[in-house]
Amino acid sequence: MIYNERDLRPEAVKMLAEAVMAAARTAPKAKGRDLVEIAMVTGEDIERLSQTMLEMSAESGMKFLIRDAGNILHAQAVIIIGTREPATVCGLNCGYCGYATCEAKPECTPCVMNGVDVGIAIGSACSKIADFRLDSRVLFSAGWAAKRLGIIADADMLFAIPLSVSSKNPFFDRKSPEKK
Repeated sequence: MIYNERDLRPEAVKMLAEAVMAAARTAPKAKGRDLVEIAMVTGEDIERLSQTMLEMSAESGMKFLIRDAGNILHAQAVIIIGTREPATVCGLNCGYCGYATCEAKPECTPCVMNGVDVGIAIGSACSKIADFRLDSRVLFSAGWAAKRLGIIADADMLFAIPLSVSSKNPFFDRKSPEKK
């Protein structure tokens, strides 16, 4: 049997993305509490994510969403990483959220440690992505759209990492939409 690498890419990226998700899961967490949520988007769901980004651009006037919406269509998979219960306090009374104690923090204010956990998970994911030499970029915009779509129920602070195998990383040297 002969296999052309181009034909194997989507399945190869999906398999490698599963290892990336495992790397994100095993990232250290504040006080050992695992509130990090991770998902993978492929196929038609990437198109749905892109369409949502276009709708968000039309509503907000934020043009970078148009650029990023077109950009993620080059991905064979998109990893979504966020936190559930972002306002849950960790009890450190560190004041990093801007309040002296966890008790003083309003319920709607996120605990900084939950955001730090998301950042560390993203770092672990990106380290594994680099090991695999996959094309990638961390995107706030696609994570924002993933939140709107409810891709990870009850999760917040979502970020997306589109993944691709291509001759040149499609997620860099991107063209912004023309200004009118």
